[in-house]
Amino acid sequence: MTDENDKYTKVLFRYHSNVLDEVTVETMWAIKIDEKNGIYKLDSIPFYGPLIATDDEFYAEFDESEQTLTYRETTKHSGNSIVLVSITKEGINKENIRDEFKSMGCTSEGLNESYFSMEIPVSSDYSMIKKKLDEYEKQGIFEYTEPCLSEKHRNEIKN
Repeated sequence: MTDENDKYTKVLFRYHSNVLDEVTVETMWAIKIDEKNGIYKLDSIPFYGPLIATDDEFYAEFDESEQTLTYRETTKHSGNSIVLVSITKEGINKENIRDEFKSMGCTSEGLNESYFSMEIPVSSDYSMIKKKLDEYEKQGIFEYTEPCLSEKHRNEIKN
């Protein structure tokens, strides 16, 4: 019998973050799909904007200089998207905003009191979610960025 935890591994991602405007290192959980051939599926919500989303499959290999399993390239897109949100208005409860988007099907990971990353599932209509994001931004409550927007979600907001 295999241990449930044995199907997960941590993978290092090194990339240029447009959010931080610097090369960033982020370690995220992945599910082993075909470990022998280096294929994994992302099981985390990225914080700083790599061009990968939850459930995307990717190739990773052991990197001698990093001394760990390291992301190389995305091999299969899930259709999910990632949106990063930074609350700019004082006195706003981040959890209330996260809960509102959760009710729209979007799970998120909080980093601190004013920042969270959010997964937009492929099954979601992004035009409705973007409308809500734009409302909050227009009210000066937060700013957001779309570092990894799937083709499906890009098409939904073209109109």
